[in-house]
Amino acid sequence: VDPFLSLQHSISSGLSGAELSAMKFLCRDKIKKRKLEAVQSGLELFSILMEQQEIASDNLKFLRELLEEIKRADLVAQLVRFEEEGPDAPDDQPDGHEKPIAVICDNVGREWKRLMRELGMSEVKLDRIEAAHRFNLYELLLQALREWQRWKGKDAKVADLIKALRGCNLNLVADKVEE
Repeated sequence: VDPFLSLQHSISSGLSGAELSAMKFLCRDKIKKRKLEAVQSGLELFSILMEQQEIASDNLKFLRELLEEIKRADLVAQLVRFEEEGPDAPDDQPDGHEKPIAVICDNVGREWKRLMRELGMSEVKLDRIEAAHRFNLYELLLQALREWQRWKGKDAKVADLIKALRGCNLNLVADKVEE
């Protein structure tokens, strides 16, 4: 997957309806009104901005300005990390986490919020993720775990996942992760 497209997806998933509306308003001088009215998601907005060459993987100035204007420092930080790693950097998900995350996503189910709280994620982040992926439990948990990884950075350890699973009495899943 193209890291730049992945970044756009991640940012889009984190936007509330009000934040998307604010971003659309701020793009009025760059995008025709009729096109803007049809935009329903951050991804659609980013596609138009890419078509008009306002944003690109090596030109994120305008996107950063938009995110700063709507006061989303967390998304600006994500953008900065992308710029520092460069577009050719390997995926931001360390190899050591891929299998445990897949096992967790396959086995946790409706207890996902409890697990993420045990890992220390804020209710605001959980609500944002839930709003973006309301109808797909697997994707919901996957995005929550990825957000936890981004938040923790190098401190995101499989041992922490196992400890949190056990703290939620999800011992069977913890055993599977340990395997």
